[in-house]
Amino acid sequence: MEKFKVKAFGTEAADAPLKEIVIERREVTPKDVEMDILFCGVCHSDLHVARNDWGGTIYPAVPGHEIVGRVTKVGDAVSKVKVGDLVAVGCLVDSCRECENCKQDLEQYCIPGFTLTYNGPDKHLGTSTYGGYSEKVTVDEHFVLKVPENLDPAGTAPLLCAGITTWSPLKHWKAGSGSNVAVVGLGGLGHMAIKLAKALGAHVTLFSRSPNKEKDALELGADQVVISTDDTQMERVKGKFDLIIDTVPYVHDVNHYMSTLRVSGTLVLVGFFGNLEEMIDTAPMILGRKAIAGSVIGGIAETQEMLDFCGKHNITADIEVIKMQDINEAYERMLKSDVHYRFVVDMSSLKN
Repeated sequence: MEKFKVKAFGTEAADAPLKEIVIERREVTPKDVEMDILFCGVCHSDLHVARNDWGGTIYPAVPGHEIVGRVTKVGDAVSKVKVGDLVAVGCLVDSCRECENCKQDLEQYCIPGFTLTYNGPDKHLGTSTYGGYSEKVTVDEHFVLKVPENLDPAGTAPLLCAGITTWSPLKHWKAGSGSNVAVVGLGGLGHMAIKLAKALGAHVTLFSRSPNKEKDALELGADQVVISTDDTQMERVKGKFDLIIDTVPYVHDVNHYMSTLRVSGTLVLVGFFGNLEEMIDTAPMILGRKAIAGSVIGGIAETQEMLDFCGKHNITADIEVIKMQDINEAYERMLKSDVHYRFVVDMSSLKN
């Protein structure tokens, strides 16, 4: 297979900073799309993989799965996009496309296993996949998404992870006009959950431990803010919510929120991956037919639906644009929650 070299930013060890490296991309096959990367969002997953927090990182690792760019080349059999189109790539670049889930446009739940945009098995080159912290990427057209031209490309990048991660449960649990949705946590995921739920027509509440989040939450579209450490405020919203989107990325007690669900309500975990230390009290679940569920990103069709919806409603993420050379500092700031609400890398900085 023909290959070409591009500049990228990656790391060669868990305790090493990210730096400029050279990686190989494949030349387009008949069904491939090549794109110049304009912007790449910075996700907590990028940091976790770079530092091997979850184990299994293959080095050198090049993170980045919130990619927006322009098409520069297409294979002979490509019909979805053309050269010059504004496009995007999210967390997935391949799946089996034959299992029951893939056939239902649920590639994120591919039974044999999907291929992640980075740190996944690259069946073409025999290496691991490399992400969007790079000049270019080549992707099968099935996993390429069209970006509405009216959307700011930089602000669109986080929609490919933070956006779809919150959109998918909102749609699955039918959030919309007449429904009451609560969001736990106001970060990269939480601020997108508020924007999307509000645009879908739901009444939106933010649960926060910090009163100083109220102004931002209301400006983002929340109808109210409930301080979760205030027993009086929590009592007022008892039995109110149809759906709670929990975006908190660390161990926390979900029992605290169960009383605020209506009968048949659901709390969906989208921010934390792992074992919760607090035991789950099943009493309110059994007595109120309430559920605790999990959700992860969305399939390609659902992600395109989300991008089209955002184009119609002019929704993008609230971002801070940085240079590629500042990524290590951005990681440290991200650990301190010192970003409102997502870093996005201007990839032109890599070409200088």
